[in-house]
Amino acid sequence: MGESLKIVVGISGSSGVIYGIRFLQALSKLKVETHLVLSKWAKKNIEIETDENIGEILKTANYNYDEADMAAAISSGSFRTNGMAIIPCSMKTMSSIANGYDDNLISRAASVTIKENRRLVIVPRETPLSKIHISNMLKLSEIGVIILPAMPGFYHRPSTIEDLIAHIIGKTLDQFEIKNSAFTRWGTEHH
Repeated sequence: MGESLKIVVGISGSSGVIYGIRFLQALSKLKVETHLVLSKWAKKNIEIETDENIGEILKTANYNYDEADMAAAISSGSFRTNGMAIIPCSMKTMSSIANGYDDNLISRAASVTIKENRRLVIVPRETPLSKIHISNMLKLSEIGVIILPAMPGFYHRPSTIEDLIAHIIGKTLDQFEIKNSAFTRWGTEHH
């Protein structure tokens, strides 16, 4: 593969922060270099939704940045990466990206990813969706951003919540062409 993969991971303040945590852990196990930004509200949701330790999550990443650090390496297009995943992505963060607002390091790094024609995968977590949400998703999709909603499949007959999470993690890894066995693929168990 040549030089190792570098992925920017944004975890924003949406429900479903476990997706971002498990994605970061999967990248770490696969020896992918990670650059993490946890928003203030992501940290709050980690406390509300999980038993995970924020300090341990930060240690899982190779590098982590404060969401207010607009001078961070990942805020510049000259800092080369293989792309970015925002997992989960709040509707506020999606709106900021779709409208070029760049109000924090997550949305700024996403804008850089877009302008440098790198892979950007957004895992939105909201339901139901308003026309505003759908419009922002369409705007981003039309310029090549991958919209990968946290909608796990059931064809692999999940028996735990972790199975459901793993399905989304595997699908997200697939978008970066990272080989993984996070979930059972269609055709491997079914004919």
